Amino acid sequence: MKDAAVALLLVLGLASPLCAQTAPDPARQQPVAVTLHDTRSAAERGDAEAQNRLGEIFAGGHGVSQDDAQAAIWYRKAADQGLAEAQFNLAVLYIDGRGVAQDYAQAAIWYRKAADQGSAYAQFNLAILYVDGQGVPKDYAQAALWLRKAADQGVARAQYGLGLMYLDGRGVPQNDAQASTWFRKAADQGNAKAQYNLALMYDNGQGVPQDSAQALILYRKAAEQGNPNAQYGLGLMYYNGQGVARDQAQAESWFHKAAEQGHPDARDALKKIQGPGKSG
Repeated sequence: MKDAAVALLLVLGLASPLCAQTAPDPARQQPVAVTLHDTRSAAERGDAEAQNRLGEIFAGGHGVSQDDAQAAIWYRKAADQGLAEAQFNLAVLYIDGRGVAQDYAQAAIWYRKAADQGSAYAQFNLAILYVDGQGVPKDYAQAALWLRKAADQGVARAQYGLGLMYLDGRGVPQNDAQASTWFRKAADQGNAKAQYNLALMYDNGQGVPQDSAQALILYRKAAEQGNPNAQYGLGLMYYNGQGVARDQAQAESWFHKAAEQGHPDARDALKKIQGPGKSG
């Protein structure tokens, strides 16, 4: 599938920051009234863990009216004491503009504080701020640095993002072999975009030896998760008999799945197979 382009960095996105801990940990749950009373008492005494937990209770509306402004107050108290989880949670509120005015610069400050303490998800989200130039100057080298830190801690989206950086040569020297290494780490954790990109590399012999059988396996894994590019790629493998016996019915089925998600090449492939007006 030589004509398929790998999606660039903005696909990582910040629309859903990772692991914003807004719900109390079930393992610590007690009857709500007891938990809330004890948590508030400890928070008012200055216990940072309790302050963060009280913020989570308000953010999630657990036993109280949901109140992001109160959540922000208590997160801030805990964050000011250096609690990384609270610093992360406060940053998420600034990203979303919940309980505080939306402020990417403040989000970056608090993500950085948590990231410096080793919070993998803060490291990942800080990297994306550097990719997008939100709250910080656009800086691919800084993005790559923070993606690497999160990737080394096993965050699949960070591994995928670092693979993209190496593939495109942004913030790091272009290196297809490194790209394939990081795509594989994310793919092994079930990341569909990484599976697709690694499949494409095997399909084209880019950074790895050309291997249609491996490409087929990875296209299928991503396709079964609903990735339209992978569905189209898997359709092509069946249509061309590449790495698998040629099977027009299977090709048509996967093209149709991709076309239903708006994939233009899949729509064109269906028209070619079925004739005009029959591609749905």
